[in-house]
Amino acid sequence: MEIKGHKRTALNSSAAVADVFRAILKAEPEHEQEKEHFWCVGLDAKNRIKYIDLVSLGTLTNSLIHPRETFRFAVMSGVCAVVVVHNHPSGDPTPSRDDIAVTERLKQAGDVLGIPLLDHVIIGNGEDAGYVSLKEKGIV
Repeated sequence: MEIKGHKRTALNSSAAVADVFRAILKAEPEHEQEKEHFWCVGLDAKNRIKYIDLVSLGTLTNSLIHPRETFRFAVMSGVCAVVVVHNHPSGDPTPSRDDIAVTERLKQAGDVLGIPLLDHVIIGNGEDAGYVSLKEKGIV
């Protein structure tokens, strides 16, 4: 996915990640914003975006995530690291047990591949919904 204006953006904080993906989500048609999106972002050595891959477009409450699809472009692109991001259409970015389990599984897969998972950021839908960084919570 080519995102105009974000390709050379450095993602040096979870707040920067949340800002980029709020803008991407806001550009979606309103009926698509009500679905859970799961993205993987490939980063270069300076944490600049090399690609953004929409790994899964789910339902109102979940999406199907597997390491194979998540790291597919990371391996082909030879990125230094990845960040994963998903939204909670409910507006509450609090991670679920499934979110934590998926994060741990993706971290393990990244470790095996030599492509570290730097963070998993969950954004709530809406301007004031906030976000949660699983790195800041000590999970990544």
